[in-house]
Amino acid sequence: MLPRFAPRGKRGRDAAHGTRPIGDNRHFDPGPRMSYLHQIDPIALQLGPLAIHWYGIMYLLAFAAAWWLGMRRVAAGRVPWGVEAFGDLMFYGMLGVIVGGRLGYMLVYGADQWTKDPLALLRVWEGGMSFHGGLVGVLVAGWWWARRHRVAFWDVVDFLAPLVPPGLGFGRLGNFIGGELYGKPTGADWGVVFPSSLTQPFASMSPDALRAAFDAGQLAPFLRHPSQLYQALWEGVLMFAVLWWLSSKPRARYVVSGWFAILYGIGRFLLEFVRVPDAHLGYLAFGWLTMGQVLSVPLVLVGVVLVVVGLRRGYGAQG
Repeated sequence: MLPRFAPRGKRGRDAAHGTRPIGDNRHFDPGPRMSYLHQIDPIALQLGPLAIHWYGIMYLLAFAAAWWLGMRRVAAGRVPWGVEAFGDLMFYGMLGVIVGGRLGYMLVYGADQWTKDPLALLRVWEGGMSFHGGLVGVLVAGWWWARRHRVAFWDVVDFLAPLVPPGLGFGRLGNFIGGELYGKPTGADWGVVFPSSLTQPFASMSPDALRAAFDAGQLAPFLRHPSQLYQALWEGVLMFAVLWWLSSKPRARYVVSGWFAILYGIGRFLLEFVRVPDAHLGYLAFGWLTMGQVLSVPLVLVGVVLVVVGLRRGYGAQG
């Protein structure tokens, strides 16, 4: 669905001075603005009892992108292993992402849900994956593969780092399509209305009634930052561009991995300021610190250490 421009009306005194109270739309004039009512069906295709979710498609695209990019590096002779070994690495990596990401989310963000409904752990298609848990899962999988193939572990991590960002971007698009992990109110006349963030009486409206309320300007107070799209751009586009360029030439061991950690950690820390914290956790301290920020700080520090150590040792150094 394309972004919808709200209709132009007569500007009232309250709207002109920005003093319109929440819920009062008597003088509301949206004017020329970019606003969008999120009504995307999370199911991409229904084949009888089989439902194909957009979230699952995003994961398939993520793995396909990593496979294609990795094959390019293998075909160019950039790594000392062949196609078959690379296929094994991708298989272990996929398992690591799914198992680690889901376990990490349920342990850190969904412990209450897990204890009440243990089978929720298996319903990956409903959303709820932790980047930090997925990262740990990939590192464990990479360590296992490196041990079996007698390859330096950090060479494997440096190889994988540029392959991951497109998948992160697809994952954030999945978050957006699912209407989850949305941002804070923009406080302006642009943004996205996520139905799951609405209060009554709008929360119980039918899709058609909600559309009518949106077209009438009644949902303007609920316009939010599409923080999932901000993260998709940072993680899927910017991080990929930097890391793919950085790894296009031989670099010292640890450097590419270190920059991955630095870029992700900084981006996640900053973008948490426009993202709504998890409802059951809220802010952990200072009225703004979130769990995502707490987990990202050590990631940045580890990244800095890796880059410094790698540059000091230089290209070709072992260990």
